[in-house]
Amino acid sequence: MYIKTLTVSEVSNYIKKIIDSDFILNNTLIKGEISNFKIHSSGHAYFSLKDDYGKISCIMFKDKTRKLEFMPEDGMDVVVKGKVSVYAKDGVYQIYCEEIKLEGIGELSEAFNKLKKKLEAEGLFSVSHKKTIPKFCEKMGVITSPTGAAVRDIINVTKRRNKRIDIMIYPALVQGINAPEDIIRGINYFNEVEDIDVILLARGGGSIEELWSFNDEKLAYAIFNSKKPIISAVGHETDFTIADFVSDLRAPTPSAGAEIIAYDLEEANDKIKNYRYTIEKHIKIYIENKLKTIDMYRNTLEHNSPMAIIANSYSYIDRMNEILNKNVKNKLEIEKQKLSKLNALLSAHNPLNVLDRGYAIIENENSELISDINILNNTDKVKITLKNGNAKFHIEKLKDK
Repeated sequence: MYIKTLTVSEVSNYIKKIIDSDFILNNTLIKGEISNFKIHSSGHAYFSLKDDYGKISCIMFKDKTRKLEFMPEDGMDVVVKGKVSVYAKDGVYQIYCEEIKLEGIGELSEAFNKLKKKLEAEGLFSVSHKKTIPKFCEKMGVITSPTGAAVRDIINVTKRRNKRIDIMIYPALVQGINAPEDIIRGINYFNEVEDIDVILLARGGGSIEELWSFNDEKLAYAIFNSKKPIISAVGHETDFTIADFVSDLRAPTPSAGAEIIAYDLEEANDKIKNYRYTIEKHIKIYIENKLKTIDMYRNTLEHNSPMAIIANSYSYIDRMNEILNKNVKNKLEIEKQKLSKLNALLSAHNPLNVLDRGYAIIENENSELISDINILNNTDKVKITLKNGNAKFHIEKLKDK
């Protein structure tokens, strides 16, 4: 049998042709752990994909790396989509990657969205069920890992803002299959502590798998049924868990959760001082205005008091008395003048004055004036008045005319 002698490049090209014609190797999904990941100045990415028993070199060209949804790092478990081919120059096979996804993310996202939809339909996310976070907390309960960075951040932030706030730590697992039950026990414990004002669930950042304990359904119900308000401060600002949606408030980080709970004592004291100054100022103005009003009423009362009215009445009476006396005097003077005139007139017409000239007045017994001689015919007695007296006479005979 004749065997053709091949060059190295011919062998490499032959192997490449065989691999490139294989359907499975040209459309494959390969899972493994990333190692030695780096991006060349050209924009291409080079790394290895390994498991416990082997390792494959990988390359991802610039046009594909631009479409990555995350930055791959060494140690990440991923699923790579691409094709296996041979780099003929070096005689090695490698994976030409088109996509890189974190392993298990699809399943976890599906489970997350399914639970989220269920709990939302049950009303666990409803704003109407959210409890109010107290503005002035005196004691907080923190459920977190006692050895993590989150607990140190919470203590530092709280004590920096307000040293008077007490912090009670409930040490709990925040990762792993036993973590949800541990966190639930912490919630139940703090609900029995009477002076706890608010509960803070805290954990530092991590992958979706590391934060998965906070996507537990039983934990969601425990948060919803808590008598004390709960703030969820899990992961980084971009991380969202079911606990975030059920809690009464979500904080982007554990430090942010501590800032929400721990009101700034210095700022609060400054506000109190300002409020005190404002209140005292308004009270002073109010009292001054009331005193002015009282003075106005006092002046009005004094002006209209009975004594003032009586005093004014005395003055009025005096004026009226003067006017009355003046009017009476004037009236008397006028009447005197009238009387004088009448007296003069009366004197002028007084019949007694005629007697001074030798005349007499004759009256009958009834004191009726007799002015006609004929009346004497029927009269026996008469009274004759002269200027210096009167006398009665008896008529015996009348002389004829």
